[in-house]
Amino acid sequence: MCLGAALGACAGAGGGGGYVAVGGAGRSGPVDASPTGSVTMVPLDGPKGGGTTSPGSAGSPSGATGSGPGPAQADNGPVPSTPDRPSPTGTSTGAGAGSGAGDGRTTPAPAPPDPTPAPTAPPAPAALSWGEPVTADGDQRWCQKVTVGFRNSGGTAVRSGSVTFGTHVIGALGIDWSTVRTSEALPVPIGAGARTDHTWTVCLDAWRVPLGMHIETRDLSVQWK
Repeated sequence: MCLGAALGACAGAGGGGGYVAVGGAGRSGPVDASPTGSVTMVPLDGPKGGGTTSPGSAGSPSGATGSGPGPAQADNGPVPSTPDRPSPTGTSTGAGAGSGAGDGRTTPAPAPPDPTPAPTAPPAPAALSWGEPVTADGDQRWCQKVTVGFRNSGGTAVRSGSVTFGTHVIGALGIDWSTVRTSEALPVPIGAGARTDHTWTVCLDAWRVPLGMHIETRDLSVQWK
């Protein structure tokens, strides 16, 4: 104050009049720096947009760090945050193992459909075979019992047929004088894979076999279907 008064005196001595500022303009004393409006608190490590705006707030201070609420937040108040959606609890065992169930179990993948069955081949035709004739003496010299074995190795039964015998007339000295053929019916049916034996009595005319001669059935042929 004394120094100011001295400087004022010097200035006044120079003429022209002058003014010396001895204090700050306006009110004196400590300055109140508190804000006049509401304050928005924004946490530095919180989620984006997680601040709270007081009702009637005019906005956030220009020096606040982070993103403040949008216009809708400023007009309508705070917007509640949405909790994070929990992750599914089911487990997966891979694409080929099946789908996961809620309790951790897995559902097996469906079995592939059965392949189309191959068409069934038709049964093989009948195939008849026979053995050599087995002979025995009959009641008369011009008759003879003949037994033949048959076998059907095919896939279909023999339904009909006939067997033809070749009967030879043998003289007293073993000379083969003639051969007479006679036919008889087959013992049908003969099933697929079946075997059967049958005995016929083959007789010739009595005059063909004179006294002292006999007959022998040595060969045969078969017709069948």
